[in-house]
Order: sequence, then C-alpha cells, then structure tokens
Amino acid sequence: MNHPHLRRIGVLTSGGDAPGMNACLRAIVRTAVYHNLEVIGFQHGYRGVLLGEYQVLDARSVANIIQRGGTILGSARCPEMHHADGVERAAKNLKGLGIDALLVIGGNGSMQGAVALTEHWSGQIIGLPGTIDNDLGGTDWTIGFFTALDTALDAVDRLRDTADAFDRIFLLEVMGRHAGWIALFTGIGGGAEEILIPEQAYDAETIVTRIKDYRARGKQSLVVVVAEGACAGGVQQVAADIEGHGFETRTCVLGHVQRGGSPVALDRYLATELGVFAVQAVLAGETQMLAGKLGQANQLVPLREALADRNHQPPTHLLAINRFLAT
Repeated sequence: MNHPHLRRIGVLTSGGDAPGMNACLRAIVRTAVYHNLEVIGFQHGYRGVLLGEYQVLDARSVANIIQRGGTILGSARCPEMHHADGVERAAKNLKGLGIDALLVIGGNGSMQGAVALTEHWSGQIIGLPGTIDNDLGGTDWTIGFFTALDTALDAVDRLRDTADAFDRIFLLEVMGRHAGWIALFTGIGGGAEEILIPEQAYDAETIVTRIKDYRARGKQSLVVVVAEGACAGGVQQVAADIEGHGFETRTCVLGHVQRGGSPVALDRYLATELGVFAVQAVLAGETQMLAGKLGQANQLVPLREALADRNHQPPTHLLAINRFLAT
C-alpha cells in the first residue's frame, strides 16, 4: 500500500558517473511504476532540478539499460548546491513540480546536497550510494566500485605481461583521491609488489628499499599500484623517487576509463537491489536515509551519519599481508 501522500517521485544521478547507475534507475522506475507512482527523472543531477530540466520516466524509458554504463539521465557537478540560495531554488522547484520524494544516486557530494535540501524542503529524501571510489559511509559497497576494480585489474594483468618482457618497474595510477579502495583491491587481485594508498603515509625510502630487496632476490619485473592521492605529487612523484636511485620505470595513468564500461554482475545486482529497497523505504514513509548494504542486509542509515562515518576505511591489514605474498 502506498504512503497516503505519495504520488510523484523524482530521481537524479549526481557527481561522477559510476557503472550500475542505469541499473539502479531501472529498478527505481519499475518498482515505482508497479506501485502506481509517477517518476520524474532530472537531467544532469541537481542542475536539472535548478533549471527545470526533466523527463517523465515509465517502464519503457528504462528498457534495455541494465547493461549500459554511464547514466541515461546524465550527471554534472553543481556548485550552486553549495550555497543557500541555490538550495532554496532547488527546493522551490521541487515543490512547484509536486515532487513528494526525491531519490539521489551519487557519492559524498551528492549526499551533502541531499542533506542541504532537507533544510528547505519537506519532501522525503533517500540517497543511494553510487561512486566508484567506495568511500561512502553507511554501506559496505557502492554502486560502480566492482566494475572500476575489474577495469583496473585488467590493466594490471596487461602491464604485467610487458613488465615481464622488459624486466621493468611499472607504476599504475588508479582513481581514489581520498580513498584507497580501488588501489588496494587492484593490487591484491593483481599480485602487485607495492600498493600505495592515501590511508598509509607515503615513504619513498621504504619503497626504494623494498625494490632493491626484490631485485636482490632475482625479481626483475615489478608492478606498483598507486592511488591518485597516495602522495602529494601523485604517480609522477613516485616515479621520480624510484628513478632517483637508478631504476627505470614506466607509468600508466588509468584515469576516467575506470568510470565507463558495462557494469559487472555484482554492480548490477547491488544497484537493482538497492533501487528496489529505496522505493520501498519511501513507500514506508522513510526520509533522510541512505539505502546501503551492510553485511548481507539492506540497511537504512541516516544520511548525516553516513556522511560523518569515518570507520568505512579500506582494510589496510592487507598491505602487511601483501608483503609476503609479493615475495
């Protein structure tokens, strides 16, 4: 049974795109339609709310998109949402369109925008974690992480082949300005000799000492996975530090290719399950919550708590384990 005042819901994808956002949109729209709700899809994130750019979505609007990367609604950064007048304008537009509930798919910045909206708008808001960085509290996993991880892992495998052929040290920079999830899991999965992440202080001398040790034990080709925020100078700084001790390196910056591509099975599953769960939460009258996955269970966590959660850190104990696995 529908919540008595619920007639029309809005949905948007915001911030950096992540594989699986389309799968999430599909689940949201079809679950809403099943419950006789009208769905308005805002284009290019919060910008669509501010500019009144939207489309009505029905079951056919989301046909054949579960396997597509990106987002059919488009995404954008929206600096106006950092200012009270922009948030007020967004709230006014939501009221004018008769939106009863808003579902926001995105990362930290998107959830901050959702929290800001609650100060000016009385409608229901549910956030869904969509970011390749897996750096949002209130959920173990975020939509897009698993696909980005597989993309990075494929790059490691390919680099390993050429590293072995030339006895070289290859440095692979992956995304993760403030979070080392992609780098850590890519390094473990790809058998990298070294993994550099923002959560662990960068020490050039230690890295060089380990490289010397690898070479002394006859290991000639090495792969170092570097999160983009692992040190102030990025992968170029790491390369300079290593080359300063007489070693030849090659660098590969994976960049935005990690954001694209068809979502892997786990992202499609997570996106679908959380999309359905979010609509069910709205129907139950919930608001200001993040729809996340904790353990095997779908959980609602207050948005403010999710944003303040500093315990959602990558398992850095894997770095110690990698020391003997890489030998």
